[in-house]
Amino acid sequence: MLVSNGLENFAKFCAVERQLSTNTVLAYRNDLADYAKWLAGHAQQHDGTSNALKAYLEHMIAERKLAAATVRRRIACLRAFFRWNTAARAAGNPFQDWRPTLPRRRRLPRSLSRPEARFLLSCREGTVVDETLDVTIRLMISTGLRVGEVCRLRVEDISPDGHSLRVHGKGSRDRVAYVSDTTLRTDLSKIFKRRRIDAGSSAALFLNRRGFPIRPQSIRSKLRKVAGDAGIARRVTPHMLRHTAATLLIETGVDIRFVQRLLGHASIATTEIYTHISDEALRATLERADVLGVLNTR
Repeated sequence: MLVSNGLENFAKFCAVERQLSTNTVLAYRNDLADYAKWLAGHAQQHDGTSNALKAYLEHMIAERKLAAATVRRRIACLRAFFRWNTAARAAGNPFQDWRPTLPRRRRLPRSLSRPEARFLLSCREGTVVDETLDVTIRLMISTGLRVGEVCRLRVEDISPDGHSLRVHGKGSRDRVAYVSDTTLRTDLSKIFKRRRIDAGSSAALFLNRRGFPIRPQSIRSKLRKVAGDAGIARRVTPHMLRHTAATLLIETGVDIRFVQRLLGHASIATTEIYTHISDEALRATLERADVLGVLNTR
């Protein structure tokens, strides 16, 4: 079958030529495997035709009742696969005859409130936390780096004074992030100097306790424990720290174009969602306005 036979080559194309993240390539594998499995059980359908894709879409929505975001992701994955297959093998693309319009649900990013962020940082300062986790928590909250971007940082990506760092973002898009906190700069500079002496400029910046490059899952699990120690009831993830950074920057009046550049968003439309979730700024503004107080003033 076309999808099954081309899955590995497409995954290799995404990893090598497009340089997509490991998680994105894994998601593509899983989505294509799901379509191939469904297709194998429907011999009456023709592999790669728009009719098969329409039937698969109906199957996901009507029978399996998958979430809208999951359906959109799988259709987007299949679009990418058939676009690649058309270019690589001069084959037909079924999406040329069929362009589904699926509803887009705009989910509000889950970020920490200011009290939660303060609790997290105060707990970090008052307990025994390894240096790597200590620095990465502050780095993600202040710069909005993705956890994968943090783990990919190398010694040569950091300026000697810890003031700036080169970030290897999604889709092979590099950007520069700046560190404004003087204490964090000092800590980054210390790690930079130590790692450069120990392992050279091309080595990973952050290591785990066993001396290996830190992995995203390690940061996730340790962050969850620190957040629990801080008394934060809900599950805290590294991506929530990224959302927290963006929200705080918007609330403090930073131009949205600067926030877009800091986060590495390809489109400002992605960044604009943070302008709708600044509940703290809305609350403070309404308190200052005090509409009823104005009406009662004589």
